Amino acid sequence: MKGGAPQEDARAEEFELLRRIAQRERAAFEDLYSRYANILYASALKFVKEDADAQDVVQDVFIQIWDKAKLYDPAKGKPLTWALTLTRNRAIDRIRAIQRRTRLRDEFEQETFVDESAGVREALSGVDASEKGQILRKAVSQLSPQQKKVIELAYFGGLTQTEIAEKLGEPLGTVKARARRGLLKLKELLGDQI
Repeated sequence: MKGGAPQEDARAEEFELLRRIAQRERAAFEDLYSRYANILYASALKFVKEDADAQDVVQDVFIQIWDKAKLYDPAKGKPLTWALTLTRNRAIDRIRAIQRRTRLRDEFEQETFVDESAGVREALSGVDASEKGQILRKAVSQLSPQQKKVIELAYFGGLTQTEIAEKLGEPLGTVKARARRGLLKLKELLGDQI
């Protein structure tokens, strides 16, 4: 027996599995799944970093294998190489989708932050400047220390949420959450006093 014969036999079996999957044979699909699932999962996880995302990528890849097995061309490479390429492409698509969702969420949170800030300003609009200052200081003093710090840096320090996150060494999401909760609390406190 030659040294490469077992690999060639395995490759021939995988070619045959893909041919049978193209004919919609469920047993062939299950066999290929048992051979490739762990390898494809490990590959996906290197890209997407999260277990749930890697599992979704692998599921999408196997659906793609089921649907496109008839398009597989043995002349272009081994079945595993083809499956790994599908995995890589799906993982990149997943990363892009996650980035889009994150960007949209951040834009929404920023708009909400601006809207809530406007609500606090509106609540103070009918009061003279010195009275506004006293009312605002009293309301700010009732916030949690973390919320107070974020609000002070944003409104009195003129920093953006990103700059605040860097200054405090906190994740941007934490700063955004504190600012949002702080503004909601201020809106509630000022609404009762004005």
